[in-house]
Amino acid sequence: MTNRIEKITSLLDKNKAESIEVFDLTEKNYFVDYAIIASSLGSRHTAALLDHLKNGIKPDENFNNVDESGDWIVVDLGDILIHIMTPEYRVKYDMETFLSDLSDGKEGI
Repeated sequence: MTNRIEKITSLLDKNKAESIEVFDLTEKNYFVDYAIIASSLGSRHTAALLDHLKNGIKPDENFNNVDESGDWIVVDLGDILIHIMTPEYRVKYDMETFLSDLSDGKEGI
């Protein structure tokens, strides 16, 4: 699993994604084992990062679903969820707090 996470995060990093965070949700009451959040530089960069992911990991990964909007893209790999967001959306929706609480075992508190 960690090789897959490293491949995804290094691909995002190489293509100028910012503030990449990985949340280990194994053993937690959540529908994926890992969640990755990365900030884009804007809407066009969000779409470009998705293209880089598709080209870089698609041969090895099964893209179950991709939910796209200009400011927030969610890629569902089954056991890994990747969120690519513009900085404004990242602040607005604050997924870090939710996922941090979840990974720390504080869900529902």
